[in-house]
Amino acid sequence: MFYWLLKLVVLGPLLRVFFRPKVEGLRNVPRTGPVILACNHLSFSDSIFTPLIMKRKVTFVAKAEYFTGKGIKGWFSRMFFTGAGTIPVDRSGGEAAQAALNTLLRVLREGNIAGIYPEGTRSPDGRLYRGKTGVARLALESGAPVVPVALLNTDEIQPTGTLIPSIKRVRIRIGEPLDFSRYAANRGDRFVERAITDEIMFELMALSGREYVDVYASTLKEAPAGKTPAEVAH
Repeated sequence: MFYWLLKLVVLGPLLRVFFRPKVEGLRNVPRTGPVILACNHLSFSDSIFTPLIMKRKVTFVAKAEYFTGKGIKGWFSRMFFTGAGTIPVDRSGGEAAQAALNTLLRVLREGNIAGIYPEGTRSPDGRLYRGKTGVARLALESGAPVVPVALLNTDEIQPTGTLIPSIKRVRIRIGEPLDFSRYAANRGDRFVERAITDEIMFELMALSGREYVDVYASTLKEAPAGKTPAEVAH
């Protein structure tokens, strides 16, 4: 209820007025049944604009710290993510990634839309980075179609480290659903999971027009300062 109140009455109308979303391919999102939205990740605001433009509720997962902050900032963060339909997941342990996938799998089994960022973290420089295979496991376990969603300019609207977004028209491009049911018998095969993930990332690259880098974004972020993607890859 709080989700729809924010989206349709409180926050959504203001966001639509100020950011005037331009969306291509919204018809590609199935009207019913489980759906996986696989999005590139450029900005904190991606989790705001993606649910905003969808006609159905979209559920993402986020680290639990967003829900446990103190003071006014903590309260605002908690209310925002709760209202946006985001589910907290403890990412401190070794089973964090599996916990996130289990949560999204439950959403899909209930016939709803699960949103996921295959890169696993925000792009450090606007380029598209290698996808992690969790999205493939999610598709194989649920049987749900994967709809690629390319956020085209959210890094210009709210660059990393920026609290207040710039007022600029947000642009989003949505591709056709990808059906991986032909691989249903290959669940657990890491080579199949990699092939599926790479196909999804190729679609995101084509939709977004962003340069693709075959390195995990998280690996680059953890590398010593000054290291290029090519150096990290080797």
